[in-house]
Amino acid sequence: MKFYLDTCIWMDYLESRTDGLRPLGEFAFAFLKACKTKKHSILFSELVSFELRQYHSEERIRQMFADHQTTLNEVSISNSQQLEAKMLELKLNEVHKSDILHAILARDNGAILITRDNHFNELSSLVKISKPEEVYF
Repeated sequence: MKFYLDTCIWMDYLESRTDGLRPLGEFAFAFLKACKTKKHSILFSELVSFELRQYHSEERIRQMFADHQTTLNEVSISNSQQLEAKMLELKLNEVHKSDILHAILARDNGAILITRDNHFNELSSLVKISKPEEVYF
């Protein structure tokens, strides 16, 4: 199986975040650990790296990715994918272009989009979406 992790999941992992009730960071950690054990692919893109750099140092991000190098694969972003995201953004007023692009990247690479952001629900016709704790291996 292949999974594309939205930036929010990486942030949960990096920051050991909670939502006041649930240990989101632990959910992300357990998901990544299960992927490694089961040899599933984790996809990311330069867009994920860019978004993470808004909050964390390059070194910290590089170390986090290095910890998962056996399952991690970077996918590239094509001009046609960027154009499709821009066109869909015009139709979907509530969804940001970068989130649409994450969904397109997951779809085009045959991956399930792992996210916690509810606005991705508008993209469920584009790609299968799940939370880390909802995936059963």
